[in-house]
Amino acid sequence: MKAKFCYIYSILHSSTYRHNYESQLKRGYPRIPEPREANLAEKLAQLGNELIRYHLLDSSKPNEFMPSYFGPIFPEIGQVCWSGSTVWLDTPAINKNHPPTAGTIGFKGVPEEVWNFHIGGYQVCEKWLKDRKGRALSSEDITHYQKIVVALSETIRIMAEIDKVIDVHGGWPGAFIGNEHGE
Repeated sequence: MKAKFCYIYSILHSSTYRHNYESQLKRGYPRIPEPREANLAEKLAQLGNELIRYHLLDSSKPNEFMPSYFGPIFPEIGQVCWSGSTVWLDTPAINKNHPPTAGTIGFKGVPEEVWNFHIGGYQVCEKWLKDRKGRALSSEDITHYQKIVVALSETIRIMAEIDKVIDVHGGWPGAFIGNEHGE
């Protein structure tokens, strides 16, 4: 991957950047800050490259966050919910006043922060399954969903790492050239 693209990808995944420049992000094209030090750009580009590989579901790195699937070979998706680190695919109807009831088909080992992670206003883990409600999942679909969970858990980890690297180099806006308003 081109280092500049990976650097930009990394910056756009800094939670501090997203918070500080939220209004600019909503308006269109926010400024991408230039780093004061070359080694900051290199470290962020490395993290951006790693993030891109996960987002393309193209990482061959083994991961401890791979959830395990349990259930029939071709499960049909019914009522979807999360409880106790398990994403259930067949939860009985949910009453808003009661906690979800466990089903018999699901993915065990999905951290709550991964289940609740949003991209573009969508709760990714839930949306992917709900878009397939009433359909049977193939073994490829099951593997794909497991990779999504890994990609999201790694996204959360790498986003925190991006912010740490920036903080070590002076934080926002000190690590970058320009004024504190990103102009």
